[in-house]
Amino acid sequence: MKAWSPAWSPAWVPAAALALALSPLAVLHPFQVRGRSMEPLLKDGELRFALRAWAAGPPRRGELWLVEGPEGPAVKRIAALPGERLELRDGDFFVDGRRIPPPEGATLERQDGAWACGEGCFLLGDNRPASRDSRAWGPLPRAALRARVLGS
Repeated sequence: MKAWSPAWSPAWVPAAALALALSPLAVLHPFQVRGRSMEPLLKDGELRFALRAWAAGPPRRGELWLVEGPEGPAVKRIAALPGERLELRDGDFFVDGRRIPPPEGATLERQDGAWACGEGCFLLGDNRPASRDSRAWGPLPRAALRARVLGS
């Protein structure tokens, strides 16, 4: 019987070892924050991790998500869910007529407007004056939500 040696190892062993080493990336997505739209919570250039959408479960109001917006990837907070109606009045926002308190540390903007979410989610940046979000884009479909940001 022949003894095992590295020269004899099956060709699939290195591929399997690489797949095993990279498997956490199938669930976790490392990303670098770009821009000031989520300050003071997230700083420009900060490295964060997100749980990929297929493993994160359905989105909930208040969660931060890495989204594929019309202007590229961005981190935004879910303000309203599919089927809800969002209204902004003097910096406060209301979902289906109920006032929702702003996130801690959010920089508010005195802006008025109303949007129906339809099948999409309405997303806002915490630093509203510096954020391009659903106020400009409109609600984004569930497919645009790529990963839920961890630790926020």
